[in-house]
Amino acid sequence: MPGTPPPAVRPARQARRPGGGCTFAEDPDRPAPTARVIWSAAFDPEILPIAVRPAIGRDPDILSLRAIAPWLTIVTDACDAEHVLLSDGWHHIRLDIEEGRMSDQDAVRLEVRLRGLASSERMVLPLRRFLALCRQRRFSPALYPRDPRIERGIAMLRVHDALRQGASHRDIAAVLVGEDRAAREWAGASDSLRSRIRRLVRDARAMAHGGYRLLLKGR
Repeated sequence: MPGTPPPAVRPARQARRPGGGCTFAEDPDRPAPTARVIWSAAFDPEILPIAVRPAIGRDPDILSLRAIAPWLTIVTDACDAEHVLLSDGWHHIRLDIEEGRMSDQDAVRLEVRLRGLASSERMVLPLRRFLALCRQRRFSPALYPRDPRIERGIAMLRVHDALRQGASHRDIAAVLVGEDRAAREWAGASDSLRSRIRRLVRDARAMAHGGYRLLLKGR
């Protein structure tokens, strides 16, 4: 269920060899709601760059990692830099630790690094999401508006899977719009259904050949 933390905290670990734009490439056989994919900053423009400071005294800015532990995954890359993902499988927040370390800490004080007007604007929404998670102990649905590209993205995934199984364009049309409509329109005077399937096939192939890396930049 969205907003429900997973039953166990996944510990910090050494990142696998990066692939496809990911700092940590998750096992492709893992179901999507339990996968924890950490995208490289080259592809995800909403990553919060963070400096980690020691927690001293009763500083109100101190964050107890126990409070966010149910959603927390920390990995290290080949340069021993830490990358942090907070996710319930449906929503995510990404942090890159540029100074200090978060792993093996009980509490920390985090400093968000802002570098300029354009980049700082991109960080406003992920920062609000992070603050809401820390305060409310849940991902705020209001800060995750529905992506209008979802339906088409799902259709492209289905088309890609069908192509790998050897399906024809006509077969794909029958699955996507129903056999009755496909039989009625495929050989009809209008080319609209055939054109739609051709576009989906083209876009699905482009997405599989690296176009998926642009999805995060288009948010």
